[in-house]
Amino acid sequence: MEEAAPPRRHRSWSIHGRPEINHRYEIMERVGSGAYSDVYRARRISDGQIVALKEIHDHQSALREIEALQILNHSPNVVHLLEYFWQEDEDAVLVLEFLVADLASVIRHGNRSGGIAAAEVKQWMIQTLRAVDECHRNGVIHRDLKPSNLLVSADGVLKLADFGQARVIDESRFMAAPEEQVGSFWKDRESQEEAGDVDASCVATCCTSDVEDDQLNSYFSMQEGGEAEGEDGGGLSSCVGTRWYRAPELLFGATSYGAEIDLWALGCVLGELGSLQPVFPGSSDIDQLGRIFSVLGNLTEESSPGCSRLPDYGKIFFSAVDQPVGLEAWLGDRARPALGLVSQLLRLDHAARVPASELLQDKYFAEPPLPCALPDLTLPARSADSGSDPGSDDVLDDGFSVRFD
Repeated sequence: MEEAAPPRRHRSWSIHGRPEINHRYEIMERVGSGAYSDVYRARRISDGQIVALKEIHDHQSALREIEALQILNHSPNVVHLLEYFWQEDEDAVLVLEFLVADLASVIRHGNRSGGIAAAEVKQWMIQTLRAVDECHRNGVIHRDLKPSNLLVSADGVLKLADFGQARVIDESRFMAAPEEQVGSFWKDRESQEEAGDVDASCVATCCTSDVEDDQLNSYFSMQEGGEAEGEDGGGLSSCVGTRWYRAPELLFGATSYGAEIDLWALGCVLGELGSLQPVFPGSSDIDQLGRIFSVLGNLTEESSPGCSRLPDYGKIFFSAVDQPVGLEAWLGDRARPALGLVSQLLRLDHAARVPASELLQDKYFAEPPLPCALPDLTLPARSADSGSDPGSDDVLDDGFSVRFD
């Protein structure tokens, strides 16, 4: 009789059996889970700081996230990688800041409280633009920009997170093999903290694109991590990002692209901040394209030179849109002040999308009301019964929980 195989240990809990992690961190609870990663809230034993431990089950996603975060680690609007563990035959575990909320929570709270003040919208937009600009100036394409990947500290600092789909487009940058990196980055970080170069008291953050919002499950493609892409300079994958924020050229199968796909997603995020509603909430890729075309018109050689060379351009056909709705009517009155900004990003012609660095100088931010200061931002408050203990559950006073996904 064949001997029964031993029960397989659930990968989600494999982190508990790793002494190199458990000697340094007290794992408190799992706070997020997805196809390619699990996120835990933990306490650093040496000083009690609350952090996020992100266990990544996909090798390629782990490589991308570590590489991008190392490049961007001193960027004030990008989540900080504090340390990581990666040994042979083990999943990578990233130690990250733990931030208490995300921009999606801010938008939901604004919807429930009657809106977000114009000065606050501008501050959120400025921080979002800075985060994207930091990526692009350092040769990093994020490829999954959306409100739930823009995390927020208790002080109102917004930080871009979840770089599992990111690509470094500056090919002169290479990351050393994991075994050469384990421990060395943490030593550098400790020396920086001792020298006062790093703020070690940041509220901690977990990453979000691996977990779907339950309310939106039926709409998200979520084709994340693990997609096959050329290691020798070949084409990139078009199956990146979340559908609502995916550039039209990606929906037509583009495999040659750059930062312009982030700029489209940025336009969708800023439009959502202004209107408090998703800009193009498609239920399928075809529906997504239909929604875009109904607002902006058809994708043609006139509106987007070179589009006819996209892999799927001749395979997907839409009726001609003679009178597109236009962004002004589509976004509504609430978003009208930011229309000029958003319209510079949501352009069918990818080459015409304006870089984040230029948008930061847009007249919109110099017109009254001016962007508010960080302390004046309205954040979803913690309830009284959550207390001030950083290890307690964070529950918002309007009845919905801070998302740790």
